[in-house]
Amino acid sequence: MLRAASLRAPAWWPALLLLSCALLLQGCSLLSKKSDEPAADTENAIATDGEGRKDARDAFTLEVESPDKTITAFLETHLDLQRYRRLNDLAANEVSRLMVAAEGNARELLNTLGYFTPTLTLELKDTPDSEKAPRAIHITVEPGPATRIEKVQLNFQGPVAQDPRDEAQRNEIRSGWRLPPGQIFTQQGWDAAKTVSLRTLAARRYPTARIDSSLADIDADQSTAGLQVGFASGPAYRFGPLIINGSERYDPDAARRIARLPTGQDYDQQRLLDAQLRLASSGYYDSVFLTMDTDEGTDPDAAPVTAQVREAPFQKVVLGVGFTSDSGPRISIDHIHNKMPILDWRSVSRLSLDKNTKLLSTEWTGLPADSGWRWFNLAQLQRDNNAGDYSVDSARWRTGRSRAGDHIDRSVYLQYDYSVSRGIDPPPSGSALSINWGWTGRYFDNPAAPTSGNGLAVELGAGYTLRGENLPFLRVYGRWLGLFPIGSDADPMLAARRPRLALRAEAGAVNAKEAAQIPQSLQFLTGGDTTVRGYSYRQIGVVNASGQIQAGRYMNVASVEWQQPIVRDGRLSDFEGVVFVDAGAVADEPADLGKLKVGTGVGVRWRSPVGPLQADLAYGIDVKAFRLHLRFGFTF
Repeated sequence: MLRAASLRAPAWWPALLLLSCALLLQGCSLLSKKSDEPAADTENAIATDGEGRKDARDAFTLEVESPDKTITAFLETHLDLQRYRRLNDLAANEVSRLMVAAEGNARELLNTLGYFTPTLTLELKDTPDSEKAPRAIHITVEPGPATRIEKVQLNFQGPVAQDPRDEAQRNEIRSGWRLPPGQIFTQQGWDAAKTVSLRTLAARRYPTARIDSSLADIDADQSTAGLQVGFASGPAYRFGPLIINGSERYDPDAARRIARLPTGQDYDQQRLLDAQLRLASSGYYDSVFLTMDTDEGTDPDAAPVTAQVREAPFQKVVLGVGFTSDSGPRISIDHIHNKMPILDWRSVSRLSLDKNTKLLSTEWTGLPADSGWRWFNLAQLQRDNNAGDYSVDSARWRTGRSRAGDHIDRSVYLQYDYSVSRGIDPPPSGSALSINWGWTGRYFDNPAAPTSGNGLAVELGAGYTLRGENLPFLRVYGRWLGLFPIGSDADPMLAARRPRLALRAEAGAVNAKEAAQIPQSLQFLTGGDTTVRGYSYRQIGVVNASGQIQAGRYMNVASVEWQQPIVRDGRLSDFEGVVFVDAGAVADEPADLGKLKVGTGVGVRWRSPVGPLQADLAYGIDVKAFRLHLRFGFTF
């Protein structure tokens, strides 16, 4: 143990020491401040004359001339000469030494771009009359031929090299290699190609994979490069038990059921992230981080996974604000109770108000069983002032079971609906009891901002009306979204730049006798940001005898959208433009669904740091008016 010992000294020693330091500092101030070499850190240095005035001129100006603008910009940005440009007291011999070093520095920089035989000419000119600097350095670059990849050899060591189950993974690494023969060699591309390939190998079965060897054999005379990379997979891993750290309020076993980690199955990074996301989005935890134990001595066939959690409080209140072009500004208040008395269920109660809708609801959700199914109850009161030309007061109660999977959500539930309409010659009020089944499948490449994939949702319900005559009815609803990139997948680097075609379809039907008083909340209206753009929210419906728009028993919607990523100066931006055509109809008879309301327009998408933002300007052909549609986020 290191200890600090005290030393007792006479009182006059501090005074003598202080006097000595003062004399020493005065002597140091007389020393010359000049140095033979310029300071290394000169980016923020400021030169002054004898009177303390700042000299506005730099030591020299730097100009790079090259047939390639990319090379010019790269050298002007990264040459070491730029560090000394602001030192205006540099002598001529110092500038000459800097130019000698600059030639070697420029060659090294050009090598990283794939140019190994450049011709460089450096000139120093005196410019005493220049307002910028007394000297000018001019560098002329003839880069010579770019070095191109001639051959690529990817080798595998360890279990991945022999296991036939890994053949697809090996082929994926080979086909996805980012520097194939024929491409220009760059240091950045070389590093990125190795990193991406290693991530692909480590993403499934081999979390401890590493690069065992790498060689870029450059033939400067022939301007060719041969690349060789050796990947060592390490052992194959399987998921072991899930260990919860930081659990105090909530049952750790419940956390394991929520996470649904596939214990005993091959390691898959995406499955690990999915389990982490399920825990984080459950509402029971403020933060979640999952890691697999790959330390030496761990059994790869049953590697434990640790979930480090920070639990959310039992209760909290969440205030929210928002805005949509359909409903204007919105405010909401949510009360969340993560462990209700007696039941130990989770409840979310909400009050939401906007220009057209007032909503009060509460949903109680139980913890999932080992099978993944959980019980839930929902009660809801709503006033909708935008149900066609009517204001509709509705109530809904729902109880049943649901199961959320990796890609598929299922639900089975009993539902009661009641609605009453207010306005001119309103449709009759109605109530109904029904049993329902719902299925949603999501197969997108990115759940938050997809660029390819499909989504499909289906709802089936059967029940009886409870007002007027007790008559049976059948309700069917479905929606589909498909995103299809246009072009070839041959070059993964260009995949994100490819345009896409987004196709969307939606349909619904309520089959019952004409006398059946179906609640308005079970019938259909369309129009708005996510259906038929160019029309206001839920303003496409059935025109009744009074000329008012109301919900109908049949509905169809179709949309075609061309999405084009925007490239600026050769770089992919966070924006993309769209052109679209939407069409939809609502009717009480299937034969009338051909009377489509059409909207067309253009829009822009922005991949913001917190989610996609879309803005569309649409023209409603039937209403002969333009309408702006704004939407934030992606949901299906």
